[in-house]
Amino acid sequence: MASSLKLILFLIFSSLMWTYTAARDTLKPGDTLNSTSFLCSAKGKFCLGFIVYDQLNSSQLTVWSTTPNSQLWIASRDMHVLYPTGVLTLDKNKTLKIMDQGGTRLELCSAPKRTRNVVATLLDSGNFILQEVNSVDGSTTQVFWQSFDYPTDTLMPGMKLGVNHRNGHVWSLASWSSNYNLEPGPFTLEWDAKGRELKIKRRGVVYWTSGAFTSKRFKLIMMRYNVSIVSNENEDYFTYTALNQSSPSQWLLTSTGRLYDFGGFDIARADNCYGYNTDGGCQRWAEKPTCRHVGDTFELKSGFFRLTSSNSTFLNDSDTSLSISDCKDSCWKNCECLGFNFLFDIDQTGCQFWTGMNWEFIQDFNGDSTLSFYLLKKSPLNHGKDKGIWIGIGIAAAALLLMVLCIVCYLLRRRKFTLSGENETKIIENELLDLMKSDRPTDANALQNDGTMRHDLSMFSYASVMAATCNFSPENKLGQGGFGPVYKGKLLTGQEITVKRLSKCSGQGTLEFKNELILIYELQHKNLVKLFGFCIHGEERMLIYEYMPNKSLDYFLFDSTRVMLLDWKKRFSIIEGIAQGLLYLHKYSRVRVIHRDLKASNILLDENMNPKISDFGMARIFKHNELEANTNRVVGTYGYMSPEYAMEGIFSIKSDVYSFGVLMLEIISGRRNNSFYNADRLLNIVGYAWELWKEGTMLELMDPTVGDSCIKDQFLRCIHVGLLCVEENASDRPTMSNVISMLTNESMPSALPTSQHFLQEEMWLKLV
Repeated sequence: MASSLKLILFLIFSSLMWTYTAARDTLKPGDTLNSTSFLCSAKGKFCLGFIVYDQLNSSQLTVWSTTPNSQLWIASRDMHVLYPTGVLTLDKNKTLKIMDQGGTRLELCSAPKRTRNVVATLLDSGNFILQEVNSVDGSTTQVFWQSFDYPTDTLMPGMKLGVNHRNGHVWSLASWSSNYNLEPGPFTLEWDAKGRELKIKRRGVVYWTSGAFTSKRFKLIMMRYNVSIVSNENEDYFTYTALNQSSPSQWLLTSTGRLYDFGGFDIARADNCYGYNTDGGCQRWAEKPTCRHVGDTFELKSGFFRLTSSNSTFLNDSDTSLSISDCKDSCWKNCECLGFNFLFDIDQTGCQFWTGMNWEFIQDFNGDSTLSFYLLKKSPLNHGKDKGIWIGIGIAAAALLLMVLCIVCYLLRRRKFTLSGENETKIIENELLDLMKSDRPTDANALQNDGTMRHDLSMFSYASVMAATCNFSPENKLGQGGFGPVYKGKLLTGQEITVKRLSKCSGQGTLEFKNELILIYELQHKNLVKLFGFCIHGEERMLIYEYMPNKSLDYFLFDSTRVMLLDWKKRFSIIEGIAQGLLYLHKYSRVRVIHRDLKASNILLDENMNPKISDFGMARIFKHNELEANTNRVVGTYGYMSPEYAMEGIFSIKSDVYSFGVLMLEIISGRRNNSFYNADRLLNIVGYAWELWKEGTMLELMDPTVGDSCIKDQFLRCIHVGLLCVEENASDRPTMSNVISMLTNESMPSALPTSQHFLQEEMWLKLV
């Protein structure tokens, strides 16, 4: 927690915790609790007493946890009790109330007069309740009032967020106004029953949402909790418990809009939401000012402002209801504002702004300054943009002249290509026809690994392709591949086909076209897509494949509805099929092939959900004695690339093994490799799986939609093998032969994955 005041308070109270075992947990009628005494729960996990929160000699009745020392609940944040005269009492009339020398400050609850054995008890859940107990065994017979119905800025396991329809009472969190002002602040955490999502609002405006609760999880909250959603005519609410009961779990909503778990990680960062960005759950609520750019943020720095001329101003707003987030909002909207801070030190309220161009901020790097300020940090992409505008105008004029020359050259060149285009097309067609007619060696006795004969490639006419796809109608478009659109077609024979239409500006030219055609012609396996032929028309290149009625793996895996069709048996079968296809490419085909772009969208599914590896435009052929190669042109998809390939251009069969490991982790989790939100650092599926492995909580990675169909041993074996496949060093990764052996062997692999030393963030910085 950022508040130094809270730290001081709980350091003081931690000295009292040595005596908690002797403290009582219950008030009986006539008992009182004063400023020098406290209640502690039966197991000593929580205590209740009066704590001084400001310099005005006032206190609050508070519940805090003993491990760690942290404030969790306050009886009334906008009502102060004079210290040290504050008293909590359960009087003879069974009324639980807070008093000081001025009289009754707050009546918490009054039990019905006819009830007996009424007591107030602090439970080991942290809930302080007024209850009626059984006179024989002391068990609870009814609860009249509980602190959990009145959360403050902290959500504890068992607390509710939502609404009680019977009395209209709303359960929600409200942040402090500042680290030194406990009054309700600008941020609230609420449960939206209709949208089935959590929302953080600032003064009523939605800043952040968790995403809808589907498949037993939230889109933007890591699976560390057991979540319960209740919706009926009496109430709508959200509540949670921690999966790991041994570590503390309470959610704190800070005065800046940050929501984090006392376990040491962020849940949401509404303080990073500026109204135009949608990353990390942020919501749009306003257009950014014209002077602000994507990537501009505020950061806290120590130092001081120095005035360099008289043209700049220093503005104050003494409204004590303003919090630091209000200052941030005002500064963000003011194009001349360079930085801000709170105005009043005593409670960190009010605002002070530094505006104009003639302020210079002197940063303190030695730690000598006690002053900190929120400064506008310009995005590196836009830094110096205004300074270079005149240079840009000059460049634009020169570019205009150059453009005219380029247009003239283009027209002349196009005329040349128009004259020679037909001849070039004929040359390419003849080369490919010669390839098909040549007596190229096949696998044993011209039979392929799946037991079928080789098929001949056909050269399709442009007219037949146009007719099959209804002139490439939008209704027949299946999707957009890496090199262009993909269409469904139907030949006159009734044969359904897939047409991969290569875009002229896609980057796949004649070389890649020939490469993919030759490779698929050479390679025949039941887990590789089947190629029927090709079509060349002018500058257009098209590949004609067998039609896959179930589209691609990502079509099912990353859709909240269709993923329900992928039970554990189907997922494991898909994993095995992909592994068999890769094994054929790496070992059993006539040439060794490195795919270089293995990902969910390149795995097609037939009518029986059997996987087929597709898209060989990036593939490379190795001789069987060749171990690795190097390229200056790194191709493929970031997130699936091995570190040595992404950063050094080195690729081998172990590059495909790495991609397979990432893909396998996606299949068992049902999540994209970059969908794991963590505000402290970049975290992909590899990093997340590794963290779960270290903590021994691998089952948290399981897609909840798998349900009871999951075979636990197979699931754990998949994570184990997946982490072996994504080892940092290529030499430590298994071959696909070893992968299949480990996946199909019922015993766990003997090798253990090692620490992921390379930083994903570092890799990305080198790539961008």
